[in-house]
Parts: sequence; C-alpha cells; structure tokens
Amino acid sequence: MTVLAAAGHYSVMLDEAIEGLAIKADGVYIDATYGRGGHSQAILSRLGPDGRLLAFDRDSEAVADARQRLADDQRFEIVHSAFGNLSDVVQQQGLLGKVDGLLFDLGVSSPQIDSAERGFSFRADGPLDMRMDQSQGQSAAQWLQGAEESEIVHVLREYGEERYARRIARSIVARNEQSPLTTTSQLRDLIIEASPRQERHKDPATRSFQALRIQVNDELGEVKRVLQQALSVLAPAGRLVVISFHSLEDRIVKRFMRKHSRQVDTMPRDIPFSAPAEPNALKLIGKACSASKSELSENSRSRSAILRVAERCPC
Repeated sequence: MTVLAAAGHYSVMLDEAIEGLAIKADGVYIDATYGRGGHSQAILSRLGPDGRLLAFDRDSEAVADARQRLADDQRFEIVHSAFGNLSDVVQQQGLLGKVDGLLFDLGVSSPQIDSAERGFSFRADGPLDMRMDQSQGQSAAQWLQGAEESEIVHVLREYGEERYARRIARSIVARNEQSPLTTTSQLRDLIIEASPRQERHKDPATRSFQALRIQVNDELGEVKRVLQQALSVLAPAGRLVVISFHSLEDRIVKRFMRKHSRQVDTMPRDIPFSAPAEPNALKLIGKACSASKSELSENSRSRSAILRVAERCPC
C-alpha cells in the first residue's frame, strides 16, 4: 500500500525497501506498483544518468500522476498495466533477465482509499466500485449482483475471515433481489445489521470490504502469477523486494521465496539413488521485517506491513 508521495506524505517502509534493492547507479529497476511515486522517486534519486526505472500501475489516475510528476526524467517510463503482465512488457522492452531490482508494494493505495468515488472505503459514501482499473472488469456492485450466496460466503470467509459471512451473504442476496446495492453506505449499513456482535475498535464492515476488494481485483491471483515471472525478469544478483499488507499475500510471498531458496531433489522417492538437486533460484536476504516504531507513530496504515527480500541466484 503506497502512501501519497506529495503533500508531506511518504511511502510505507521506504528506507527498508530501498536498502533491500541495493541500487546500483547504472542499474535497471522496476517499481511494479507506482501508486503516487514515493518509491519510484527514491529509486531515481539513487540512479545515475545511465540508470533506468520502469514502473507499472493498473490505475489510470496513478499513471497520469507519474506522467505529470516525472515527465522530464528520461530514465523513467510507466506502463498502464496490472503487474501480472510483467514478463510480457519486460520482454517487449528487451529487458528479460536484465533487471537489477524488482519492487512490489502490494494492496490498495492511500489515494484510492481516500477517494470516496473509488468505493474502496466505507468511511465516506460513494459508488460501490473497488476496481483498481476502472476501465475494465466488474465493479463490486456488479459482482455482488451476479454472485451466488455460496460464492459470497466463500469470498468473505477466505479473504476477510469474516465470522458472519453466511449472515451477510444472505442479506446481500435478499437485498439485491429487491433493489441492487449501489453505494458503500448501503453495504456498510447492511453488514452492521447482519452482524449480531461487533469487535471493539473495528468497524463491522472492515473485513467484508477488504474481501470484496481482493475478489474484484483478483489480487492474490495477480501476486501468484507475477512472482513466478520475477525469476525470468531478474538478472543474476537482482533483488526482489515485496511489501505485503495482508496475511494471505504474505503467505504466498513467503512460500514462494522459501520454495525457490532451498535445493530440491528432482528424482522420484522410489528411485534408489538421488539425482543432483536443482540449483536454488533465490537466496533469502535477511529476515522479514515490519515498519519501525517511528513510522508507525506517523502512519498507522503501515502497521500490518511485512517486507521480504530475496536475491536471484546465478543460473
């Protein structure tokens, strides 16, 4: 989740991410989640004239911000695309296997949360949208109108760990049969009414809104797809830096890095001898870390952030 880079705000775990990338002045880097450019600007500040930064964002507003903010920097280019298309774009650019650092700042950005018109938050009334790329796909309202009750239950439980998933799903289906849910306030009110008990210091709609956002944007699917692509994109000794905000995201990242950082014997177990183990694709760099106390005191949205770093091994 990238915090607004303008007006005195900063990006989550900025120093830790930049340290993890181990930036070389003439290197090639990718910021796969531009947001509002905090990480991108920090990378560019450490690149020399021969360095290069390619950024991705699926949000047209973020792309417009990048093209305005960094229009005069010839080292920088942004692509309007989900990062699940990473390897195709990198191959078109002739950079496959030549990238020295790849950064992912997962989740939703602060500008998206803070804009009522985007429908990510229940704190202000707005259209029930939640799409990171509003030019394609179904909005949250459209998905809820077409989904079966069992599908809604699964999403709320799997992505939001919502204990009242069945009650909420039943209420959503019943409401949509009468008149479709179209706004964030309508959905929040329905969730509150369907929840017999409420957690202290946590809005009852938090888990459901998170779950629907993940579903609408296929966030976990995107992460799974792009991590495998990272292996072909990175140069030997290239760094992979990932900041996660949700336990499901972090679990995917952790398992991927661990899987590719331990040697694997490829022979079947019933063969009475072992073949040479496949070489590791990655080397873990340090331990997973969280935001510092000083950052948490200034930016509460960084409280769930987990950063992991790995390095591409020579093939």
